[in-house]
Amino acid sequence: MGWQHGRFTNITVGGDDISEWTNTSEMTRGAQGHDVTAYGKNAEVHTGGLKNGQFTCGGVYDNTAATGPHAVLNPLVGTVVEIVRQPEGPGVGKPEQTFDALLTQYVETNPVADNVTWSAQFTISDDVVDAAQEA
Repeated sequence: MGWQHGRFTNITVGGDDISEWTNTSEMTRGAQGHDVTAYGKNAEVHTGGLKNGQFTCGGVYDNTAATGPHAVLNPLVGTVVEIVRQPEGPGVGKPEQTFDALLTQYVETNPVADNVTWSAQFTISDDVVDAAQEA
């Protein structure tokens, strides 16, 4: 089994690469379930419904006016934007996930004795396209 180190992950939001300021990300994919049990059954019967998912990311705040996380993400709250996630980093043949997502929350945390950090929560909108990266 091959192992992949998380430090190679690359994330772009709306065409802006936020990888430089990101030190954590998580993609959750799921589906709705439906109870289709009919009379005469001894146990519940379920079928799958619409797919859904969440994407979260966060990291260390950078006050770079034009390219830092605040400048890129804060204006996008409440909008649907394209996200490209490369969990093994960029490179031909490596996996890539492309999807639209609604930025539902952007948070900046200011602890007194540590670095300012940020986090963002997205709700995936429509299908996630899983593909191998091309040249």
